[in-house]
Amino acid sequence: MKKDMDGSLEAYELSDLDDSEIGELRSYETELAMLLSEDDVDAVAAAIDPGSTAAVLVWENTWAAPFASATRRAGGQLVASGRIPVQALLAAIESDEEVGA
Repeated sequence: MKKDMDGSLEAYELSDLDDSEIGELRSYETELAMLLSEDDVDAVAAAIDPGSTAAVLVWENTWAAPFASATRRAGGQLVASGRIPVQALLAAIESDEEVGA
């Protein structure tokens, strides 16, 4: 994605770019096709500043499904769900480093 200074957005598919621009990412193109909805693209566009370029990274925690299945088979159940904000992780790491110093 690239947002011009006037706020207009250009979104590119991997197929729009040549190998010098994306390197080995082309090998993942078929696996990633159609993962992002138009709403996802709009949300990213709103988050980037005019005159900026952004890359969108999508990943799947492949360990999570087998873990959840094993937990349910063992009688477990989900009681809460959430994400730890990256800022909180960085603050905790910095705090640990200060205590260790």
